[in-house]
Amino acid sequence: MAETQPEAQRSPSADPPSAGLAAPPGPNEALIDVRNLRKVFSVGLFSRRKVEAVKAVTFDVRRGEIFGFLGPNGAGKTTTIKILTGLIRPTGGEAFLFGKRVPSTEARKNIGFLPENPYVYPYLTPREFVEMCGQLSGMKGQTLRRRALEVLTKVGIAYAADRQVRRLSKGMLQRTGLAAALVSDPEMLILDEPMSGLDPVGRKEVRDLIFAERELGRTIFFSTHILGDVEAMCDRVTILRQGEVVVSGEIRSLLRGDVLHTDITLTGVTPDLLETLEKEGFSVAQRPGVWVITAIGEDGVKSALALATRHDAGVVEVAPHKETLEDLFMKKAL
Repeated sequence: MAETQPEAQRSPSADPPSAGLAAPPGPNEALIDVRNLRKVFSVGLFSRRKVEAVKAVTFDVRRGEIFGFLGPNGAGKTTTIKILTGLIRPTGGEAFLFGKRVPSTEARKNIGFLPENPYVYPYLTPREFVEMCGQLSGMKGQTLRRRALEVLTKVGIAYAADRQVRRLSKGMLQRTGLAAALVSDPEMLILDEPMSGLDPVGRKEVRDLIFAERELGRTIFFSTHILGDVEAMCDRVTILRQGEVVVSGEIRSLLRGDVLHTDITLTGVTPDLLETLEKEGFSVAQRPGVWVITAIGEDGVKSALALATRHDAGVVEVAPHKETLEDLFMKKAL
C-alpha cells in the first residue's frame, strides 16, 4: 500500500452518503473489512529470505457481533492484528477500520487493544498503567481515576490495583491489560489471546465479561486457541492456515448438525460380548469400570444395544456426538 495514498472512507452496507451527512450505522455494518491482505517479511541477517506470513486474507467483522479469529501457531493471526492496529504495514491488499483505511489514527480511537503478551513496565501498578493508557486516549482528572477503578474492578484486579506489576502473576497481568483495553470505553475490542494465563475460573469471568460488553453494544474481535470458548461465544469465525483463510462463516452454518458417531457406555461386559462386538466391527475401549462402544449410524446403535441386552450388559449412557469446532479446526487448519 502506498503511504501517500489518501485515507479512504467506506460505507460497506450502503451507498455513499450525501456530502456533509454521516451514514447511519446499520446492524450489518462492517467495522473491520479486510480485502486480499498480504504481508511479506524479510528473514535472515544476510540471506533476506522472503516469507509470506499473510496471503490474500479476506474477511469482515460486523457491528455488535463476537467474532473469532482462529488458526494454529504461525497461521498469520497476530500479523493480521498488528496490521489492523497500525503496528505494521501490509505488503498488499487493504484493510479498513470503521470505514477508514488502516493505519488510521482516527479509527484507532474507537478500539481497545489487548496484545497477546501485554508488556507493562514492572514498577508500575495496575492503577498507574490503566490511568496512563487512559491519558493516551485523552482522558484526565477525576473522570479518568473513576473509570480506571471501574474497569479494574470489572476485570477482577482491583484488590491488587496498587501492587507493582512485577509482583503479579501472568493471569493478573492479563487482567491488567484487559482493563487498559476497556478504559477509554471503546466501540470495539480487539483481543489477542485474552484467555492466556487464566485459570478456569478466570476464563469463565472473561467470557462473561465479553458477553456483558457485547450487551453494552460493543463489537468483539478476538483470537484464541481455546476452541470451546469460540464455539460457545462467537457468532462468526475465520480460520487461517499458513497465512490463508480456509474456513469463514457463521458457526451454526459451518458445523454439521448430523450425528458423527455414538458412544455407548456399558458395564458387565463379558468376554463373549466383547468378542461378538469386535467381530461385528465395533470400536471397543476399556475405561475404569466400564467399556465404551463406538457405533456409527442409527442401525449401528440399535445393533450394539441389542447385543448388550442379549448378553445382560448394563447400559450406563448413550451419547451421540455431533461435529464440533475442534473437529472442523483439525480437519481444515492442520
